[in-house]
Amino acid sequence: MGVYNWVQSLKDKILKEIKVLKGEKGKDKVFSSKNEFDTLKEAREAFSRSKDKLFEVNQWSQMPGITSHFELFGPDGTRKQSGRVSIGDYILIRVPGPVPENWVEVISLLDQDELAEFVVSPSEMPQEGRHNEEKVSHFFRDKATSTFRVKRVETCLIAYEIGKNEIVNNEGEQAAGRDWINTLMAGGGWLGFQKLQWKNLTEYLIHLS
Repeated sequence: MGVYNWVQSLKDKILKEIKVLKGEKGKDKVFSSKNEFDTLKEAREAFSRSKDKLFEVNQWSQMPGITSHFELFGPDGTRKQSGRVSIGDYILIRVPGPVPENWVEVISLLDQDELAEFVVSPSEMPQEGRHNEEKVSHFFRDKATSTFRVKRVETCLIAYEIGKNEIVNNEGEQAAGRDWINTLMAGGGWLGFQKLQWKNLTEYLIHLS
């Protein structure tokens, strides 16, 4: 690559990051882990355990290493002490450090013999109700989604965290007075922690930790 092309490429990357921090442009990210088993029987049994880990969100806080705190709530805002995640549930995510709480809503769920997943999107606090849906208690805007997925391919298990349309929530009513802290989290602290958090989770889901 020539000097001009290198400078132009660097300029494009910088401009893209500026747009991301200004909430004008989103990012897509994928984190994954893979675990191979000796026999099909072992892989099937391990996948069944993986699905339990995936859907038991309250247990995510017990993962080894540094992790966020996850709490599962029903559609009415009542904390679910145990049980599997369902469509319409909410998840409270407390990232380590002195930062605001972040909420997501479960918008879809799939449970099959060889694939299981659920998808969440940034939301308001559940007790605030749908009439306040313009205010999102999260550092990403409500167009963002995260897919948590485990699947089995023959004797191999694969876990994913797939982030789509991760646009910083720092403009207008949705930011709800959190514009500056959302920018810092999405552009700094969270991005630095994100890889560690989701790699920790994907390894946990397929029994590597």
